[in-house]
Amino acid sequence: MALECTAKFSTTLSSLMRVENARIDDVVVAKVARLARLDLTPDELARMTEQLSGMLEHFRDIDKLDLADVAPMPQPLPLKNVFREDVVVPSLDRDEVLANAPAAEDKRFRVPPTIGFTE
Repeated sequence: MALECTAKFSTTLSSLMRVENARIDDVVVAKVARLARLDLTPDELARMTEQLSGMLEHFRDIDKLDLADVAPMPQPLPLKNVFREDVVVPSLDRDEVLANAPAAEDKRFRVPPTIGFTE
């Protein structure tokens, strides 16, 4: 798995190095917004362009770091599943709950039929 992660990282790094001088301008942001079906105002477009350009500049700073001795890792923090104990507790009384329902039938909630079915 480490080898696979290293290969993916190297491929990603290579493709990033090829777009070293790439710029994000308002034309690119407008095109992406249109593809995402976002209707941005001119102020929002300017703000998004500035923020995305800043992100790209930050990525360039990261690319300049010497990471040759850093091992790739799938997760920076140790993960641990937290399970609670299964404890049997009394549940709500069915008749009491159904008494508050707008409609009940055969000791179940009655709901409107789904699309395509008629009463």
